This record gives sequence, structure tokens and C-alpha cells, in this order.
Amino acid sequence: MALPNDPVILLSYVNTQLRDFDSSLEDMCRRLDTDPEQVKAKLATIGYTYDPEANRFQ
Repeated sequence: MALPNDPVILLSYVNTQLRDFDSSLEDMCRRLDTDPEQVKAKLATIGYTYDPEANRFQ
């Protein structure tokens, strides 16, 4: 499955996946066959960074 291209929609999608299914960004990206650095870069464009302790972008 392709991840949403719009960063705001991606933020919502990723945080939901992290909350409901995965214990880390790396686990989610492995499950969805995507690069965590690309996710981080896309969400950085709207000012969000990954917090591993909270397991979410904020």
C-alpha cells in the first residue's frame, strides 16, 4: 500500500498506525515496506518529528 502523499494526511495515518498496530516507526515501516527516513523527511516539512518514547510524530 502506498502511503498518503499529503503530509497532513500522512501525519494522521502514521500516528494512527503507530498507536493501533506498531511499537516503533521502524516496525511500522517494515510492515508497510517503506523507508522510515522518507516518512521522517516528509513530516519534517510540516514541522513534525518522531518521538520514540511517545511512539508518535509531534
